[in-house]
Amino acid sequence: MPTESAPDKLRSNSHDRRPAEAAVRNILRHVGEDPDREGLARTPSRVVQAYEYLTSGYTQDPKQVINGALFTEEQYQEIILCRDVDFYSLCEHHLLPFIGKAHVGYLPNHHIVGLSKIPRLVEIYARRLQIQERLTTQIAQTIMDEIKPLGVAVVLEAEHLCMRMRGVEKQNSYVTTSAMLGRFRTHLETRQEFMNLLRNGK
Repeated sequence: MPTESAPDKLRSNSHDRRPAEAAVRNILRHVGEDPDREGLARTPSRVVQAYEYLTSGYTQDPKQVINGALFTEEQYQEIILCRDVDFYSLCEHHLLPFIGKAHVGYLPNHHIVGLSKIPRLVEIYARRLQIQERLTTQIAQTIMDEIKPLGVAVVLEAEHLCMRMRGVEKQNSYVTTSAMLGRFRTHLETRQEFMNLLRNGK
């Protein structure tokens, strides 16, 4: 009998928040607080609801988002770029936010997708426990698999609170990751055109 995946477990347990709220109460005690005092009495419930929202991408299928908005377009064969897509995610190592912008481009091959679906795709994957590198490749690979373009390029720029609030505490550091698939990987001129579009838009 197959075991449940992590997302499936989250979905099946989402109706009963009591174990999660108890865990928050234990954390409050661990840091030296009294979870029963007035200001904290409802904090466990608020925290659990907040995390349900911040990880809501587990309950959504990014492939369905794209497949519901595919259109045949034989004529357009140039890069389509959706830039400066805001995203908010949680680092899986410390459960602290990382916040940034996604730039997503693809080279169509007879099919295009509704432009609003690209930010939606970014949001679905961002609303999970993530690392920036995985988030970048998940966005790119899903577009490649579902739209089947000639190529996909994804660049993410983000600031990580785990670097700003703890550890090295570097206040002005940003992390940039990229994923280049298809012609964006194999054709230097196509990749350069994408990067020029990014630079010229700033």
